[in-house]
Amino acid sequence: MGPLNGFTVIELAGIGPAPMGGMILADMGAEVIRIERASGPDPLGMKDVSFRGKKSVVLNLKDPAGVEVLLRMVENADVLIDPYRPGVCEKLGIGPEQCHARNPRLVFARMTGWGQDGPLAKAAGHDINYISLTGALYATGRAGEKPVPPLNVVGDMGGGGMLLVNGVLAALLETGNSGKGQVIDVAMVDGAAQLMWMFHGFEALGMWDGQRRGVNMLDGGAPYYDSYECADGQYISIGSIEPQFYALLMQLAELPEDTFAAQNDQSRWPEQKQRLTEIFKQKTQAEWCEIMEGTDVCFAPVLSFLDAPSHPANVERQTYIEVDGITQPAPAPRFSRTPSEVRHGAHDLGQDTESVLSEMGFGEQEIAQLRESGATA
Repeated sequence: MGPLNGFTVIELAGIGPAPMGGMILADMGAEVIRIERASGPDPLGMKDVSFRGKKSVVLNLKDPAGVEVLLRMVENADVLIDPYRPGVCEKLGIGPEQCHARNPRLVFARMTGWGQDGPLAKAAGHDINYISLTGALYATGRAGEKPVPPLNVVGDMGGGGMLLVNGVLAALLETGNSGKGQVIDVAMVDGAAQLMWMFHGFEALGMWDGQRRGVNMLDGGAPYYDSYECADGQYISIGSIEPQFYALLMQLAELPEDTFAAQNDQSRWPEQKQRLTEIFKQKTQAEWCEIMEGTDVCFAPVLSFLDAPSHPANVERQTYIEVDGITQPAPAPRFSRTPSEVRHGAHDLGQDTESVLSEMGFGEQEIAQLRESGATA
């Protein structure tokens, strides 16, 4: 059983980072109960990996009886994840004030893009907007070209889902000491800003040009930190930052000393990059893997996420698993004594309504009445 075995998390149905956070908590052993609408999307048909390990309860939160059911569930919970815009839970009658009146120990985790306050708090947004406001998008892309969205992993997932889990775990630790709950304001814009921490330091040291993209050490500007096309049209990645790793790159790729000796002379970078482009195109990806993979060059083949699960390193570490016929990342991180696991795949909409309510003290007749009235389904 995972390290969060015994904890109960109520996740109000949402998309993106909030479900991701709930998935990770479920992987770690928490009982995560997803509250959905009767008209909500079919969990089995959506093929949404974040549904794994969660129970599905249908409630009508626009019905006072449905609201009362949720508040009674809160009495038995440790965490509630709110994925709505600021003020929505308050309008429904399930905001922090109402929930803490029922359970003062509850961790009320609010997941939004812009945060609970400020001029943009109630505006719509997506990952690309949050990373735009923090400099992350501006810094991503090739020199002389427009910014390139790095999927939605920086704002939504790294700045949102991961920050949500971090906040929930910290709050649970504090509740264990104080016996009191609290509200967590998790904003994707804040998380994206935190992910940019290193570049603020680099800029202050004069090691980074924050007004230009594609010309710095880690943004594809440096020849020794980039991806290159091979003879077969596949790509490899090189990250030979440290001098000893760079020296090994020069040795294994047979780079000429006169061109490559000055590793950090930026005036030589265009020439070095052109030469590396020519050199790496002389062999296939597999041939370069044979020469460099597993060495201190800091090398890896560039794989699609469809090919990644079959790479020998990922196979040996069991980095990927299959659930409901879908290949997906395995739980992480790995615990030596209380390992995480995926207990089951997605449950059907409302599959657990009756069993969850029964476990939380609702009687059979009461559950039947709630179904009949439309408060549950």
